Amino acid sequence: MSDALETVQADLVYAVDTGEKLVNQTMPAGDMSRVVTGTYEMHPRDIRNGRLTRDEFSLDRNGFVFVDHPTAVTDFFDKEQLTSVYYPEACKLVAEMSGASRVEVFDHTIRSSDDDTRKEKLVREPVHSAHNDYTENSGPRRVREIFPDEADDLLSRRFAIIQVWRAIRKPIERDPLTICDARTFRAEDLITAERRYPHRVGETYRLAFSPGQEWYYFPQMTRDEALVFKVYDSDTSLDGRFTPHTSFADPTSPANAPPRESIEIRTFAFFDA
Repeated sequence: MSDALETVQADLVYAVDTGEKLVNQTMPAGDMSRVVTGTYEMHPRDIRNGRLTRDEFSLDRNGFVFVDHPTAVTDFFDKEQLTSVYYPEACKLVAEMSGASRVEVFDHTIRSSDDDTRKEKLVREPVHSAHNDYTENSGPRRVREIFPDEADDLLSRRFAIIQVWRAIRKPIERDPLTICDARTFRAEDLITAERRYPHRVGETYRLAFSPGQEWYYFPQMTRDEALVFKVYDSDTSLDGRFTPHTSFADPTSPANAPPRESIEIRTFAFFDA
C-alpha cells in the first residue's frame, strides 16, 4: 500500500449559491437517471494523504477518523450478511469511536463505478459533488421518521448521525472519497438542497467553495479499513458536526484500475446526556 504521495491535486465539484433552489432527484437503485438543478463549478484542490497523519484525527474535532476494521462479511451484496453480520459490526465500531450508549443502523448504500454492476446489483453510482448528507433540520427529522414513538425522548439528549464507509471487494484505486476537515469550512459554505427520493423528500447540504477548506483522502483503502465520519451532531459546541465529502477523479489512478465498489452505513448514535 503506497503512502508515498503527500498530496494529489484534483478538481472538486462545488455548488454556487445563486439563490436558485438546489434539487437532487434520485431514482431507484440501478436507475442511473437523476434530475439535478442549480449551478456548479470545479476548483482544483490539493488533497492530502490522510494515512500520513491518521492518528491525529478526531471525530469531534475533524469530523472523521480512519481505522483498521476487519470484517467477517464475505459478500457485501448478500443482504442477509449485511443485516446479521455487518450492521452489528458497524454499530460496535461507531459506539467505540464516538462513546455513544446506543447505536442503530437506519440505512446503507452500496456504490459501484461500473455500469453493468449497477444494473445487475441495483446499486448506485459514486457522487462527484461536495455534499453533507443531513442538515440542521433533516437530522432530527430523520430520527422522527425512523423512531416516531421514541423521538421526543431521543431528541432531548445529544445524538449524531455517523457513517461508516469502506471498500467491499478490491482496494479503492478509482473514484476515491475525499473528506473536508470540519474545522476548515465556513458555515456560509453550506447550501441547503432538497433531496427527492422515490418515497420521501429529504434535505442535504451542498458545499460552496472557500479557499481555507482542507481535504483528505486515504489512498487504496481496503475492505478491512473504514472511514468513520459525522454528517450531523446536535452538540453545537463541537467543530466536528458536519463533514462535507465527495468522490473525485484521482489523477494517480492506474489506467486499468478496477471499478470502485464501496458501502456506506448510516447510523444514529445516541448519547446519555
